Amino acid sequence: MFGKRTGTPAPAAKPPPPASAPEPLVAVVEAPASPAVREIAAETATLFGGTDQRYAEVKQKIFAALVEAVDLTALGKLNATQVREEIADIVGEIIAMRSIVLSATEQQKIVGDICNDVLGLGPLEPLVARDDIADIMVNGAERVFIETAGKVQLTDIRFRDNAQLMNICQRIVAAVGRRVDEASPICDARLADGSRVNVIAPPCAIDGPALTIRKFKKEKLTLAKLVSFGSISPQGSRLLEVIGNCRLNCIVSGGTGSGKTTLLNCLTAYIDKTERVITCEDTAELQLQQPHVVRLETRPPNLEGAGQITMRDLVRNCLRMRPERIIVGEVRGSEAFDLLQAMNTGHDGSMGTIHANTPREAISRIENMIAMGGFTLPAKTVREQIASAVHVIVQAARLRDGSRKITHITEVLGMEGDVVTLQDLFTFEIYGEDSSGRIVGEHKPSGLRPSFWDRAKYFGKERELSEALGT
Repeated sequence: MFGKRTGTPAPAAKPPPPASAPEPLVAVVEAPASPAVREIAAETATLFGGTDQRYAEVKQKIFAALVEAVDLTALGKLNATQVREEIADIVGEIIAMRSIVLSATEQQKIVGDICNDVLGLGPLEPLVARDDIADIMVNGAERVFIETAGKVQLTDIRFRDNAQLMNICQRIVAAVGRRVDEASPICDARLADGSRVNVIAPPCAIDGPALTIRKFKKEKLTLAKLVSFGSISPQGSRLLEVIGNCRLNCIVSGGTGSGKTTLLNCLTAYIDKTERVITCEDTAELQLQQPHVVRLETRPPNLEGAGQITMRDLVRNCLRMRPERIIVGEVRGSEAFDLLQAMNTGHDGSMGTIHANTPREAISRIENMIAMGGFTLPAKTVREQIASAVHVIVQAARLRDGSRKITHITEVLGMEGDVVTLQDLFTFEIYGEDSSGRIVGEHKPSGLRPSFWDRAKYFGKERELSEALGT
């Protein structure tokens, strides 16, 4: 079915050693009369010296023989179970033909590794399967780092060479209709579970392809779980629920790895199921649970440099799709102006994320992005647009101990002269650190009455708002 296989029957196995002798993990059987086969058997015996390097060399030889015997594109049409069964059968034949006897454990490990190489992420499969890893960072074939519990550490995972790593990168991006090679060395993509992927290949990456995977937990995070992790207090969680229910325009601000997308996912849980929501993202990461969601994704240019669909194109097109809420995965360019326009023209409850370290910096970043888009508007006009469009800024941060906290829930009040005025409703105050180096602090409400009190009353949420703020 999958191409021609060599039909030479397996040689007779050597009788098992006596019970008193220890059973070797790998044994070379008596070779047939052919000198070529005798040479292969002797080489195999030399290679299997019990080290990882020897195991990798033999696995590579078996994989090369598999490629010659099987049409791998045909394997791609089968489901994972069928592929594993087929590869197990073929690997068994190859091992017999090459006069290698493996223990059941070793043969099963080789089959698993080869299946991961052919269909999965190769050596990265065990890391992707772990739910405690937030990021996987591959710096060439020899160095693979992970982030777990907020700390980055080096693993013992290695690729065979940069060619194997590049092959896996190309397989990932091809699954979402994109490409990465010397002509187009930078690419964003995603895995089947929604995890975000970035690839940068040579010549831009000097020491081999650099692959970064931002993993999502299999279990969906909620505000209740963020409370249990200590990222926000119960009162702060109730305030965020009111913000989601009352259709307030919200910007989630934070640095890299601070949990902006996770927090945005949590906020979207309070969108009414009857609302039509449209999401715009560079790589689709948001996991909305509402029944009426349209997901849009940008597209890079093709080989001729044409056909690019930018984030601004998507946001502008949203306005023709009768959205009730527009959610932009990450605001990073001139689409900021179009999003503000949408917020000001009846699409209440729109949301987005932005890279900034404080709520005040988030306002400045939006202003700068609009200026970089070529809009020649006076600064005061741009700030008035921001002040009238954005109601709340939620600030996320990753602290130096690796923990992630919601440090500010800040209301945008309006303008005083040429300045956008802000009012903190919730802040995280740091007191110090404990004996284990963990930061100790407390989320505190300001006790101030927000300007959206009447809006909360309109939606019947004034009691929840009062309890959240302690007023």
